[in-house]
Amino acid sequence: MNKKSKLPSTRYHKAVNLLCIAAMAAVFLYLIINWNHIPDQIPGHYNGAGEIDRWGNKSELWFTPILSVLMYLGISLCERTPGIWNTGVEVTRENKERIYRILKNMIVTMKLVVVFTFVFLSFYSALAKPLPAWFLPADMILVFGPMAFFLIQLYRKR
Repeated sequence: MNKKSKLPSTRYHKAVNLLCIAAMAAVFLYLIINWNHIPDQIPGHYNGAGEIDRWGNKSELWFTPILSVLMYLGISLCERTPGIWNTGVEVTRENKERIYRILKNMIVTMKLVVVFTFVFLSFYSALAKPLPAWFLPADMILVFGPMAFFLIQLYRKR
């Protein structure tokens, strides 16, 4: 596979993309439908404990969903070009398909985690609520857990 080659999408990839698009659309719809009911001052930043440490204007609510769309598009672009990935293992003619499949699964999974993290933050900010204490540890597990899983798979199946 060269830099322009494309791995076919699996049902998992299609389902994740559909979930991401639906979640991002839900945030935009929620903000549009409920705009008049959202407080004028919303949480602009949270500390590590999930406490609100900066308040901002409700127009700042658009930043997170727009950023999630940009991140989704950037990760989707990266996912389509396996030849540019830094695999961490030697890619040979024999293992190329296997290595790229594992890495694409990891990238798609990380895209889901990123989008859902931003969706969660968007809703909590719109509701002017502090984040639950479990959010940061759970998010770290959701980020690093799949990464570790797929990297272990990668090294075992190289």
